[in-house]
Amino acid sequence: MAINILIIETPTLGDRSYLIHDGLNALVVDPQRDIDRIEHLLLREGLVLKAVAETHIHNDYLTGGLELSRKYSVSYILHKNAEVGFEKFGISDQETFTIGDFAIKALHTPGHTFTHMSYQIIDAKDEVIGLTTGGSLLHGSTGRPDLLGWDNAPTLAQLQFESAHRIVAAVPDEVPIFPTHGFGSFCSATPTTSNSSTIGDQRKINPVLIQDKATYIKNTLQHLDAYPNYFARMMPTNSIGPRPINFVELPQMTSQEVEYQISAGSWVVDLRTRSSYLSRHVIGSTNLGLDGSMASYLGWIYPYDQKLILISDLESDISDACRELLRIGIDHPLASYVGAFENFKEASTLVSVKFKDIKKAINEKQITILDVRQNLERQKSFITDSIHIPFYEIWSRINELPTTGEIWVHCASGYRAASVLGVIEKSGRNPVLIDDDFSNAKSHLNQEN
Repeated sequence: MAINILIIETPTLGDRSYLIHDGLNALVVDPQRDIDRIEHLLLREGLVLKAVAETHIHNDYLTGGLELSRKYSVSYILHKNAEVGFEKFGISDQETFTIGDFAIKALHTPGHTFTHMSYQIIDAKDEVIGLTTGGSLLHGSTGRPDLLGWDNAPTLAQLQFESAHRIVAAVPDEVPIFPTHGFGSFCSATPTTSNSSTIGDQRKINPVLIQDKATYIKNTLQHLDAYPNYFARMMPTNSIGPRPINFVELPQMTSQEVEYQISAGSWVVDLRTRSSYLSRHVIGSTNLGLDGSMASYLGWIYPYDQKLILISDLESDISDACRELLRIGIDHPLASYVGAFENFKEASTLVSVKFKDIKKAINEKQITILDVRQNLERQKSFITDSIHIPFYEIWSRINELPTTGEIWVHCASGYRAASVLGVIEKSGRNPVLIDDDFSNAKSHLNQEN
């Protein structure tokens, strides 16, 4: 019987989960917290869940593995030494676990974490047909080794190198790999290259396989940038066991109530596109549209102990946002607002420009160019005389910005730049969004270093 591997995408976090089945019996690997997506597939395919496996204790999302295992009374497979506060099936290196007409064989592949496992997927003919690699061997990269603290990073980078070479030595080149991270996830040490790949592909392109160990370790550690603040919450919660989620409709606020909450210090997140935000928005709100990685970036900047209100002109935006936030442990926003933004009295309009507009503006008025990209992006190239404050530091470094003239804000595409417009405006400054791809800065300005 053919073995099927179904992919469950979570693009806003840059992750994948997998449902592997033989037509009847199913295994789930690295499930996200909203398990109803898994259950829908089980029902659609007519499958019986037999086990859940984790490649590692995750840092960038809350798992649904424990809830699935308890709800369906199946084994929850993790490395035998994974320190968790619940019952698990502790698997060892080279150990095999059978699920119907197929099996998985565990490979201990430390590097992203110390107890990281990869799983060979073995069919009834005892042939390896795939390999779930979690945060180990990614498409053109590897998982980052610094999430357990910088003191552990050099050791984990070395282990990551050794694990990658062990993986490719264990299976034929035609075997496809199925990583959990690497589709925009901040768990990736460096950007990844594709949506699918094989062991043979990786031998040709992956730095961990084409560089010597010393070079790989040096380059990996040198190219690690900051990662979202919410990561610090994920592993401890996953180790204890996340609570089952409860989808509830948020209480609705009026526009006046939203404005009062802003004045009281609550976080108000506008889920519309940045163009809609620019056209009219409530002063003091933060724009994180659902057309980008809203949850990752909100989890980076949002203080979890503060009240959170979600606003949009579409009811579906609120429910979509709540699902995304549940994945990173933001379970209960205070309330929502859905309606026309003409109802807000404390409202404002902002403008956007392109990189090509900078030269003319410099000659006609006082502008400051603010670069809110991450440090490594800045090191590669930047606009001469621009100020650099990563977007996640603006809230604490707002006083470094000039109080006169216009603040022209850019990132790589406009999404992160739009997220800081609200705090700059609330401080009494005049922000302008450079809503443009950074590749256009060079062709129009020729001022990069």
